[in-house]
Parts: sequence; C-alpha cells; structure tokens
Amino acid sequence: MDLVADTQSTPFEVKRSEATRKADEIQTSKNQPSAAEPPSRNAANNTDGDHDKQKSSKKDGPTSTTDDHHGSSPGAISDAPSERTALDKLEKTSQTVNGASSIIGDSAVLSTVLSPIKNWLSNPPSSPRELHIDGANQSLRIVKNLIEAGSYQSCAALDDIICLFLEFTSLIIRMKLSGAYSLAVKCLAIARKLLDTSEGAVLNSYGRHWSSLCDLYSQILASTVDPSGRISRESTACLALMLSRVISVLKASISSESPNPVEESLVNIIDHARKSQLLELLCECLIASGSDIISGSTNMVPAACEACKAIWYLAHAVDIVSLGAHNFSFPLASSWRQGHSKLDGKMQEQDSLPDSNSSSLINIFVKSFLASRPMQIAVYHCLHNGLESAIHASLQLIARACLLNLSFCAIMCGPMNSSPEANEIEYGGDGTIVSDMFSLLSLCGSYLNKESKQNSNQKCKLSNPHALVVHCCLALATIAACLKSEGKSSASIILTSSHKKQRSRLSVLAHLSSADDTVKSCLQPHCAAATLALSTLISLENGGQTRSSLCETALALFPRMATLHTLLKLWLSDGSEELCRYNAGLLNLFGLRDGSIGLLETRLKWGGPLAVEQACSVGIPQLLIRLLTDGFSREPSDGKEVLTHRSGLSPLGVAWTLSALSQCLPGGVFREILYKREHLKLLTDMLSDMHLKVLAAWTGLGGGKKGVRELINSVVDILAFPFVAVQSSPNMPSTSASINSGFLLNIGSPGGRIGTENKEMLKTIEHNMPQYFQVLLEVGVPGCILRCLDNLNMEDISRPLAIVAKMVGYRPLALQLLREGLLNPSRVAKLLKGPLAKETLLDFLMIISDLARMSKDFYEPINKAGMVEYLKNFLSNEDPDIRAKACSAIGNMCRHSPYFYGPFAANKVIELVVDRCSDPDKRTRKFACFAV
Repeated sequence: MDLVADTQSTPFEVKRSEATRKADEIQTSKNQPSAAEPPSRNAANNTDGDHDKQKSSKKDGPTSTTDDHHGSSPGAISDAPSERTALDKLEKTSQTVNGASSIIGDSAVLSTVLSPIKNWLSNPPSSPRELHIDGANQSLRIVKNLIEAGSYQSCAALDDIICLFLEFTSLIIRMKLSGAYSLAVKCLAIARKLLDTSEGAVLNSYGRHWSSLCDLYSQILASTVDPSGRISRESTACLALMLSRVISVLKASISSESPNPVEESLVNIIDHARKSQLLELLCECLIASGSDIISGSTNMVPAACEACKAIWYLAHAVDIVSLGAHNFSFPLASSWRQGHSKLDGKMQEQDSLPDSNSSSLINIFVKSFLASRPMQIAVYHCLHNGLESAIHASLQLIARACLLNLSFCAIMCGPMNSSPEANEIEYGGDGTIVSDMFSLLSLCGSYLNKESKQNSNQKCKLSNPHALVVHCCLALATIAACLKSEGKSSASIILTSSHKKQRSRLSVLAHLSSADDTVKSCLQPHCAAATLALSTLISLENGGQTRSSLCETALALFPRMATLHTLLKLWLSDGSEELCRYNAGLLNLFGLRDGSIGLLETRLKWGGPLAVEQACSVGIPQLLIRLLTDGFSREPSDGKEVLTHRSGLSPLGVAWTLSALSQCLPGGVFREILYKREHLKLLTDMLSDMHLKVLAAWTGLGGGKKGVRELINSVVDILAFPFVAVQSSPNMPSTSASINSGFLLNIGSPGGRIGTENKEMLKTIEHNMPQYFQVLLEVGVPGCILRCLDNLNMEDISRPLAIVAKMVGYRPLALQLLREGLLNPSRVAKLLKGPLAKETLLDFLMIISDLARMSKDFYEPINKAGMVEYLKNFLSNEDPDIRAKACSAIGNMCRHSPYFYGPFAANKVIELVVDRCSDPDKRTRKFACFAV
C-alpha cells in the first residue's frame, strides 16, 4: 500500500530509489512519522530548499508545528482557553506510547481530542474570521500522534473517527473554505491511514465510508480550486487505498469454501463503483493533472498517479469478482471439454476465462485517453515520475488498454512531447512510453543481477522488481502482438530504427528471460513474461519473406534447439500449470507461459533447413502435438477414465505451435502429421464451431475475430503442404490441376521448396497423395473448410478459399466439396456480391474453371449457382486478369457438351466473348479465342 505521496518530479532512475525509501517507512511505521502530513511538493512555488526543510521537519517528530497555522488568517478566532489547555496536555501525553494508549482507551478523553472538529460541524463558520484553525490543527496533530504510536489499531471508535473526518472535509469543500484546505488535506491523509487497517470493524464499514468518499470526491473535482494539488491527491489516494484493500480481501477469499459477510460487503463496493460515474471522475482527474503538467507545473503528478492506481484497482477488482473460484482453461481445452461432456450426456460448467465488466471500464478509460492529449501526458508522467506502485498499476492498465485498441498501442510507441502536426515521428525513441518501459526493464535487470545485489552503493532499490518485470514485459508483448494482428511487419516501431538500441533492448529481454541462467527459471513469472515479450517483438519481423538484420541479432540471443526442447517439456509439467494460476489467473489473457513456443517458431522460420533438421532429430514435432492436446487427456483412476483439468495452450500459443509444426513438415514429419487420421482429426477439431465461438469471445491475446482468422489460416497452411509441394514440381501436368490455383498459399510455404530442394521427398508426397485424399475425406476436411468460410469476414477468406481451389483439382475432393455446398447459390451470391479481394475472386473463378474442365457432371451445379450471369459481368471487368479468368471458365464450360450454349445465348455472353478476342490484354485475347 502507498502511504506516502510522490515527493518530487525526479528523473526515472531516482524515483526508484524513492520507492524503496517509502517501503522502508511503511515497514517501520511504528517508529517513524506517518504520511498524514505529506511533503508540500504540491505547493505551486515549491523549491528543493523547501523540500529539504520539510524533510527535516518530519524527522523532528510529532512535536513539530511548522505547518500548524498554514492557511489561517490573521483574524482567526482562537479556541476557548480551557479547551486549549486540555488539548495542550493531551498533545503532550500523546507523544508517548503509553500516553497514546491511555487516550485511545478513554472515550471521554478521545471525545475531547475531537471536540474542535465536532464544534466546526455543529456550528459551521460563516466567514473566514470564524475559522478555528488552531484548535482543529491541534486535534489533528494529536490523532496523528496516536497513529504513529500504533495505538489506533485497537481503537473501537475508528469507524466514527473516519466518518467524522470525512464529514469535516466535506464541510470545508462544500462551503469552499479555501483558508481551511490544509485541514482537509490532513483529514484525508489521516482517514487514509485509518482505512488501511486490518480491523474487521473498519472493513465491515467500508461500504458506508466508500459512499461518503465517492460523494466527497465528486464535490472536490467539481468545485475545488486547489493549485497545490494536495486535496486531489489525498482524496484520490483514499479511493485507491480502499480499492486495493478490497482486492486483497477478495483474492484471499477466492480459495475459501464459504463466503463471508465482509467479502459480500466489499463486492457491493465494487458493484457501486462500476455502476457509478467514478471512472469518469478519475479520468477527469487525469485530464486536469495533464493540463497542469502542460502548463509547466508538476503539482498534480501525485494526483495523476493515484488516479491511475484507482482506475486499475477498480478494473482488477471487477475481474476478480467475475473470475470467482471456478477453474480456468484456455479456449482450446475448454471447448474440447464442453464437446466431450456433450458426448458423455452431461454438460460441464464453462471454465474458460469469463467475460467481465472490466472491459467496458477499460473502454471508458481508452476513449477518454484517445480524446485527450492532457490525459495522455498525465499517464506518461505516472510511468515516468511515479513511485513503484503507480508504475505497477500504470503498466497493467496500459496492457489491458492495448488489448482493446490499436490506436492506444500506437500512442505508446509515439513521443509524448511532439506536436500532433509533426511530419516525422520517431517511434520507440526517447520521450515515449515504450522507451520508459525498456529503461525500467534495464533497471530491474541490473537489480536482479547477482553482482548488483552485492553492491551496497547501488543508487536504486525496488521493493518488487519481479512484478515490475512481469507487467512491463506483458505490456510490451501486448503492444507487439496487437500491432502484428493489424498487419504491421516491423519491430522498429517499438525497438526504434537504431541498430544499437535494438540490440540493447533485445539483450535486456534475453537476459531477463533467463535471469539465473537455468532452464527451470522459465517457470518464474518474470522470466516467462520476458520470454513472451521477446517472442512477440520478433514475431513482428516474421511477416517478411527475407531475414532482417534485427532477426539476425535476435537469433544470436535465442536459446539453442536442445534448450528449446527442454523448455517445451517443462511447459507440460505441473510447475508450468502453476503459472496459469499466478495473480489469480488473470494474466492468462496474455498467454504468459507460451513465449518459449514463439522463440521456437522464429528459430524454425529463420534458421533454415538445419534448424528444421535439429528440431526433428530431438522430437520437437511430437512435443508440439502434445502441446496441442494438453488439457484433452484422460487419465485412469480406479479403472475408470477421468478428465484431467489442465489449462492447455493459449490462443497465441496455439498459433505459434501450428506455425512451428508447419515449419517442421519438410523435415519428414509430414507423414506422421498428415497421414494419420488422429492427428488430422486434431487439426479439424480446432476448427469446430464450438472452439471458433469460444475463441471469438476471447478478449485476450490471440482471440476475437482476428484470432479466429489466424487459427484457420494456420491450419490451412499445414493442410496445404502436400498440395503446394506437388504443384511446385517442374513436372506438374497442367491437366491434373491448375498450377496457379490457390497461389496465395505457395508464398512462403515450406512445401514450395520441396520441388527444387528434395526431389526424393517430392516423389514420396506424389506417391502418397491418394492416401492423403482418403484421410482428408474420412476426417471431413472439405466440409470443415467450407464451414470456416461462414466464421470469417469477407476480407479474411483468402487462404481457406485458396485451399479449396487446390482441392477442387482432384475429383474425389471436388465431389465432397460439392456435396458440402461449395456451389450453394446463397454461398456463391455472398462471395461474388461482397467486397472480395482480387486474388480471392481469381481463385473462385479458377474453381469454376477447374470443375468445368474436369467433367460435364459439374455443369449442372455450376449453372444452378447462377454462374452464367456472374461470368457475363466479369467479362466487362476493368481488371484484365479477371476478364481472362472469366473467358477461361466459359471455354471450359463448353468443353465437354453443349449444355451451356442455350444459357450463354440467352444472356448474350457469346457476343461479349467475341469482343474479348480483340481485348487489349494478351491473355484475355488468348482465353477468349479458346472459348470461341
């Protein structure tokens, strides 16, 4: 918990040292002054000298009165002499532990201590001259002494004191008593300390305090003019503290078998916060803070830090309430269990991560962030100048926001100090949030280094560097993965264009991914997160067809193939399963433990034939199959098979595993993967409607519509391997299948190299194609691919339609495709009337042409699909390739019989074909003459 504000706007590295000083104060709170009176860094004219003076004042202990009369007017009326005399004695008594205990134990004496504040509430001042500031200040000093003595924890009146202080603060704010704002700051600071107690009485009353505090917060933001920023900071800190305490209790109760009243009351707080306008108010606080920063002041930075914490704590608490205590599985394992439960005649409860209301909360934050430059500046300063807890919350908030919005990711990579009209923007460089993330990781790396731990002169210490590494790396991984899902193909947007910085940043991640130089360290959350960040960053480069210099740098940092093999085996261990339960299982949104699979996929892609040979020699393809089936297994128990509950691969991990498996096919394992019914069935099960539905609803990395697209494309790439290999053969006869059909799948496919690099393997593949067709038919692959088209947007169907174009060239598969509705009139209309990419349209025209060329038996379904009218329109298309394909299809439709003569004549197609014989395009003229 944070009890001390960010003390000054210091450079990034120095702030880490301040965080440790703060942590040390928390641990010795009984012996050191508390944070009830925060340093006045928030004063508009604060200087370093003032700060040093205040630090000295703090060390003098509770007897210091340097700021007791801050804000009082010269004409302020003093309290009654008898009351002041009694308070003077009580203040002196409160400065010892025994004296403080005696005050706490006597309700009458405690009432005397609080009497100046009660007098304010019973007789509110009507003018500045009636402000009894001295008495109220002394009352607050005494309570502060009681807190520092530790006696308050046994006080039965804690609840009443908190209510009194919140009511007192509300009076000051409501009446706009600016001369008493210092009292409001002290009341809020003391209330925050009192709220941070483990006493059940206070926890049970959190609901009442929460409601009062929310109302007060609304008043503060709406009406308070506070140049120092201290009231905003303290009030926001109270909200953040309460939410943090709620999270702690809820996490502890997740494993509890029976709910308790405290838990239920705290859940009500979260429900109230979610349904109220609190999140909007916190965003307003960030906007005000950013505007203050832009004006040249840093007074509102602490308030911004507390606002970021409160926003994240609220979203995190909603997730915990939604998650509850049920078991967790990723979409693949979850859908398999649901399907198996149906087969067993009993339904199993949904066990994938449930959708929660936190996404709607994060969306509100994102919309405000994108619309407000001041809010962006405020968040940047929370990360750049905040204490450790603020940085920790900001990183988690950023990661979740990036999951929901690509524009948010772009802002994380862009400089915060550049004008929106700037022509050239250096992404990832100094002044960007991602740059600060790498600075933080570098700092944590040096702290975690064994040699650095022994350095007593180390300038910066962190209370929990491991957690900072986890969330910093997850934020970077999310940014990279989301950018890739939108088609970005360069990591320089995060790593900068500087080769030196690229090497430095990748080296930091590589070091953190194996911090103690042992393979088993990958099971530690911070190492797993660093591995994930490294994998996703380099995967941005995997979109290209040539190996970049950045890939060369990264590959030198990657583990050897034997080490990767060991990492995959560890992934299947129980220790790896524990990672899925880290942080209440909420980090599963990011696929925390799957980074090592991403490293393998990149090494196979860019390591050449040698890498594939090494992988196959140590059994990596077999391990990849086991990864895909993890969570599906049944284990015998007392002679009966029972389902084992494992989480399985994350959606991101599934995509990497399938891609790695595809890269291994040229190593000879295609026989084991593609010619065995059980393995091919595994691939088609991944394309089941149930899995695609669960995957589409997944809000983490690799999920949503884009995740569905990536999964289908990955399976298609594996299934297409034999087709691509055979069609890449220089001896491929044009009569058996069109070489150009589904050409999109040939680009970058491992099968495309077989024809020139391994002719013996090509012969084997050609010889076994009938066996492959038989397995495809038994498993129902043609129908499965057609159903996938219904789960994709029109712009995403290119690859699945490309493999249909390849399968149509083989009669057994063509017949199955037609039986499954390939030329269903509604499907054809949806394809040809929608916004279809050129290569996809060409593939569909090739499908019609190949069917017509193969046999007259296919003429009738082609006609029923209404293809004559569509082809007539394509003859006049402005694209010459489309005109040429239309002429080719028409020619093949007249190849075997006069079936189409009548329809062509009725639709005046023949005249258009004759016109195409003089087309400016050579290929169009060629196919038009063929058709005629």
